[in-house]
Amino acid sequence: MPPKKRNTVVSQSKEPKPIAESVSQDKKESTELSFKKHRDKETEFVTLCKSLHVTDLVCDHAWTLWKTIQDSDSQKSLWGSCLFATVTDMDTASFTLTQLLKAVSLNVKQFLALVRKMDVNLDTISTKVNSALSHLEKKYDVMLALYQRFEKCKPDSPLSFSREKETIRTCWTMFLLAKGRALQMEDDLVISFQLLLCTLEFCIKRCPPDLLQPLYKSAISKVQSPPGRTARRSQSKAKSRLPESEVDLQLLKTLCQENDCNSEEVKNVYQTSFSAFLDSLDLSGSAHLPQVGLDQQYQEHYLKSRDFDGRLFLDGDETVLVPKVDMSQVERTPKKMSDEDSTLIPPQTPIRAAMTSIQQLRGDLTSSGDQPSTNLATYFKNCTVDPTQDVVKRLETFGETFSQRFGQAVGPHCVALGRQRFNLGVKLYYKIMEAMLKSEEKRLSVQNFSKLLNDSTFHTSLLACALEVVMATYGESSFKTGGYNQGGGDATERNMCFPWILDVVELTAFDFYKVIESFIKADPTLSKDIVKHLETCENLIMERIAWRTGSPLFDLLRQEHEGETAEQVETTANFSQPLQHNHTAADLYLSPVRPGLRVLPPETAASPNTQASSQPPTQPVSQPARPLKSNSLSLFYKKLYRLAYTRLKMLCSYLLSSHPELEPIIWTLFQHTLQHEHELMRDRHLDQLMMCAMYAICKVKTVDLRFKTIVTAYKNMPNTSQDTFKHVLTTDGNYDSIIVFYNLVFMQKLKTNILQYASTRPPTLSPIPQIPRSPYKFPNSPLRVPVSSNVYISPMKSPRMSPGMMTPRSRMLVSIGEPFGLINRFQKINQMVNSGDRSFKRSLDLGSTPKPLKRLRFDMDGQDEGDGSKSGGDSTLIQKLTEMTSTRSRMQEQKMKEDAESRRE
Repeated sequence: MPPKKRNTVVSQSKEPKPIAESVSQDKKESTELSFKKHRDKETEFVTLCKSLHVTDLVCDHAWTLWKTIQDSDSQKSLWGSCLFATVTDMDTASFTLTQLLKAVSLNVKQFLALVRKMDVNLDTISTKVNSALSHLEKKYDVMLALYQRFEKCKPDSPLSFSREKETIRTCWTMFLLAKGRALQMEDDLVISFQLLLCTLEFCIKRCPPDLLQPLYKSAISKVQSPPGRTARRSQSKAKSRLPESEVDLQLLKTLCQENDCNSEEVKNVYQTSFSAFLDSLDLSGSAHLPQVGLDQQYQEHYLKSRDFDGRLFLDGDETVLVPKVDMSQVERTPKKMSDEDSTLIPPQTPIRAAMTSIQQLRGDLTSSGDQPSTNLATYFKNCTVDPTQDVVKRLETFGETFSQRFGQAVGPHCVALGRQRFNLGVKLYYKIMEAMLKSEEKRLSVQNFSKLLNDSTFHTSLLACALEVVMATYGESSFKTGGYNQGGGDATERNMCFPWILDVVELTAFDFYKVIESFIKADPTLSKDIVKHLETCENLIMERIAWRTGSPLFDLLRQEHEGETAEQVETTANFSQPLQHNHTAADLYLSPVRPGLRVLPPETAASPNTQASSQPPTQPVSQPARPLKSNSLSLFYKKLYRLAYTRLKMLCSYLLSSHPELEPIIWTLFQHTLQHEHELMRDRHLDQLMMCAMYAICKVKTVDLRFKTIVTAYKNMPNTSQDTFKHVLTTDGNYDSIIVFYNLVFMQKLKTNILQYASTRPPTLSPIPQIPRSPYKFPNSPLRVPVSSNVYISPMKSPRMSPGMMTPRSRMLVSIGEPFGLINRFQKINQMVNSGDRSFKRSLDLGSTPKPLKRLRFDMDGQDEGDGSKSGGDSTLIQKLTEMTSTRSRMQEQKMKEDAESRRE
């Protein structure tokens, strides 16, 4: 075991040697820094460069970068930041991140924040550097979470401290090496944690019993026994890998139960990735912990990766110190006002949150199978053309493709793990499809969905959405990766973030967007995080991905505008109308459904809720004179306008609060661009046109607002990337800053329209879109009844007769808005109200300290239960119940009349 100082102190005489060996031959000649060439620079800066073994070229570039920001914070720290940014851009690093952090006396979090703070002029840090920062930050967060969990598994016994410390170091170093070799995505939290459990299983079996926690000691002692002669013979014949034994499974199961992890998944990781790692070290047949070699092998991996040294967590090194949590800021329970009971709720750890999400997903799919259910099979058989065989073949093809691509992205031995993810996605795919068909059957009163179920695009989209949910649950698809590829190219294999799944199944983003809303509505068990993830996917599609070259969106727009004069893609008069969220997958995937239907009706047409979404899908009728219209395009533009205005309103609140009159003018130009100049969106981002529209209007209205100010405020908006204003398509496939795009493209295209806003007769302002409540948040958020300030409604969730959902005293559930049943339930309510029992009322507490509330209070006539006032309380409750009864009766009478009229017709 190497000494501790070897891991914590940067050696200037030994460590650079392996680094220099990794530098290409053509760069070796200039590795030595010359003080004579850098007399114009500060001596301390040159000394820092020499200690980090950078080249003369890197030193020059870093000094130039420093000169642009030299009026900022600590000089030496900023020098280090400049060196990091330079070597990242030039890809000529001669030092590791840990060496740099020690040289400038910063920890990881401080350094990352400082490099980002350098971007004072918004063009100091390249997108490549920003992406590297995001990757380092995520990798550090994952490593920190893993080490915190590893600490909980350490022995509590003070016996044999030196031996215990050596064992712990061996186990942690072995895990770091396994993670570095087995995974290409070292920032994958779930698989890394599963590898940690595998490492713990390997080491615990080989640890002395006095170093183990009682839980693990008992797990081993239950089945531990000395190997027999037969076992020893088989071990000698197959030395490369130990046979799977009972003790392995028992200990692995104990570790998984203790950490809320699925044992089958961990077993799969052990038998594939971890076993291959053990084979590479010739440790599979070893009965003891490795004594030598691990530290040196990890040292080589660390020097090759050039980031931070994971071994420093064991030493509490200052470069990886954990920021302390201020317990005064930690969330408290509802009793936080009571001094005698102030329970603190510790924040949920990343691993605990991930394991909880995975458990919830697997629990929801317990009753679902990887084959169509009986009901779903019936739907297939009711079709004119049975789609069963096509569905099975499609899943076989995509299953093989997904598993292989998953292995390429995560690690060479993770193909089987990818198959497990795919099988979960198939279960969810079948579950959602059945729920959608049941909903359509109830809506349309038909059971033959032959056209929809034989639509390959629908099935591919639904499967892709299910797989995206699975990967997001496992943390393998997120949006914390820095920039994006605006050029329309495919995402790299190493990055599994959305839209990676679209590339795997060869699906366009516009087709994928059609299924998102129906998918969320079909599964009320989806967690809030997953719903938010899918909503973010939808926003990404609308703001940029659907506008890539080759998207079917442009074909639909071309068809809409061919031969049109008065007819428009989106009638502005409909902006103020509510966005109806009653579209189904059938409406969008079978769109267009009727000939000559406007994408949006004119002002004299019916409201949006009378569109084709309420009509059953039918075969198009041949009318060549009237081109078919697209419901999917209509809904896309409705959502696009509302997303665009929401973001514009936020940016205006940052910059133009003193000029509120400019917001509708900017929106008019912005909306005009999206409607009539949609080619400007090709391979670009929605926010790029938004910022250009804001700058143009402020310029013609003589309001002093610079582009630098706009992009500075834009950086503070949620879900933004520096690529949006640093990497904009200009002309002929070239990319430049947003200012260049404005001058060369935007202004040239819209100059005439922009100048009209400076005239005495400006264009008519576009109506402001109505921003509705998100349909994805409705199931979890109670809505206030407009006529009352203290009555809320929320959708009923099953099982509706759960005791936890009933009232505390009566154990009776009252639901509004559905068939109530027998009249005796109303009689029970009246009997309750009229009875003399008032035990449910809160007794008056005359003490100075109010007691914590144990149930919700409702304001009544300006007073509540807690203030001791009783006047009007009973009468108000009786009045509300009477109004509810009367309303229910009127609704039933109205329904009976409508049913009678429909029968006459």
